[in-house]
Amino acid sequence: MKLIYHGHSCVQITEGSQSVVIDPFLNGNPVAVTKAEHIQAQYILLTHGHGDHIADAETIARANDATIIATYELATYFSWKGLKTIGVNIGGTVDLGFAKAKMVQAFHSSGMVIEEEQKIVYMGMPGGYLLTWNDITLLHAGDTSLFGDMKIIGELNRIDYALLPIGDLLTMGPADALIAAEWLRAKAVIPIHHSTFPMIAQDAAAFAGQLKAKGIAGFPMKPGEEIPLARL
Repeated sequence: MKLIYHGHSCVQITEGSQSVVIDPFLNGNPVAVTKAEHIQAQYILLTHGHGDHIADAETIARANDATIIATYELATYFSWKGLKTIGVNIGGTVDLGFAKAKMVQAFHSSGMVIEEEQKIVYMGMPGGYLLTWNDITLLHAGDTSLFGDMKIIGELNRIDYALLPIGDLLTMGPADALIAAEWLRAKAVIPIHHSTFPMIAQDAAAFAGQLKAKGIAGFPMKPGEEIPLARL
């Protein structure tokens, strides 16, 4: 079982022929080294409706006959395109057969910006996912600020890996993400949503060093890099 970091907030978790991709943003991503057309997955998890998290969902879904899992409004949007979807909401769990995905809250916004019409379409509440697979629990926090209920999520779940945004400006920055890691009681943290564009540039290695000082493992991954996953 392994995790592949595709850059920004896009990660892929695979074991054998089974694969899940989260927040696919590849073809328009300036730091990605993989194209959407090369992704093979049965499920696509979307945390919210911003373009840098859903850009390649349709491409991957059509190529793989994959099912998109997203908050109800966002899932409905993709279902109108003839794609297979499962609408979920915060607190709900989807059984993937080989894994379970539970949507948890995030504090952010969620909407599709249609530039040519100067229009914004609401896409439901943002969220994150607790993905439990082979007795390993991974939290993809989505785009979020620091919020107090992270303590509850950490109390109720044994989180092996937490994927936390550190870019600042549009999400929490490294200082708040460090607190989040402690509140979530994560055994290891993978920083995401950083350094894709100049406005969210961060030193992920320095952040990993701060995590280490608190007894938390940090994995500052580069796009295209992969790591094995194990219960920690």
